[in-house]
Amino acid sequence: GTESLSHAPLVFRREAVEWFGELSRSKNPFNTVKKAAGIRPDFFKPEIGLEKGLTDPIVGLNMGQTAEVLAHMFSISREAADRYAVESHRRLAKAQESGWMDEITPLFDKEGNVYDHDDGVRPDTSLDRLAGLEPAFEKPYGKVTPGNSSQITDGASWVILASESAVEKHNLSPLARLVDSEWAALDPRIMGLGPTLSATPILSRQKTALDAVELWEINEAFAAQVLACLAAWEDDAYCRDALGLDGPLGAIDRDRLNVDGGAISLGHPVGTSGNRIVLHLAKAMKRLNAKTGIATECIGGGQGGAMLLESVEGGAR
Repeated sequence: GTESLSHAPLVFRREAVEWFGELSRSKNPFNTVKKAAGIRPDFFKPEIGLEKGLTDPIVGLNMGQTAEVLAHMFSISREAADRYAVESHRRLAKAQESGWMDEITPLFDKEGNVYDHDDGVRPDTSLDRLAGLEPAFEKPYGKVTPGNSSQITDGASWVILASESAVEKHNLSPLARLVDSEWAALDPRIMGLGPTLSATPILSRQKTALDAVELWEINEAFAAQVLACLAAWEDDAYCRDALGLDGPLGAIDRDRLNVDGGAISLGHPVGTSGNRIVLHLAKAMKRLNAKTGIATECIGGGQGGAMLLESVEGGAR
């Protein structure tokens, strides 16, 4: 997967596009001058393509607003979201310092500068610093801020997916085995709960308890969104009504979740993140000798995806 959010375009407003279109279709010089006289200054005030791309066209909410909906649904406090964000940065900083992010391939630009790590991490961030940030989407009382949201960034990631016969034929050394996967859909207003709807069926099919999975990667679109997923799995009404269970599924040990940080500290290049979290989960499983792991993410538009990985004895490092 690849993504370059820093190059998201600026686009003309719809009224400006229509004006330019009518102007270009005019064949009569008099009509052309008349149409040109209808130009307005706001035609040249561009709309941010990234903002439009991250806004659901059906429900009219941007992704940050959907996280606010979840924060309200599950009573996620601003302090809890900020605390989660601080921990994400600390975990990534430790992982980088310890050399655990070895899936990162150094890049060189045309001037010869080397980029050997993601630079969004802020290991010196604190609750006090994050508390000083204003809500980004629902002022003045919202819970979602730039500090507890995923970072806008660029990235690329790739893995090789091979069949068992291909592994044998080409003498490959796999990182992990893909055991099961699931895609789910839900109301776009609460798209952040996608991980609960996609991971739960996997657990049911595999007859595996939530707390039996040794490592979890839940993409950190927003701290409130991740915390809402954790709260949803512990909520009796949600598990019964939305997941069709007999009661709460249980709790995920935070020491098993996003052990090396996530998109809040690392960045969330949207077209890359699904691939990245699966790759990192496989690497983390090897490092920590974990047998099983689930990678899952929410998807704008009202979707969720999840994959269950199993370690392979003697696999690649």
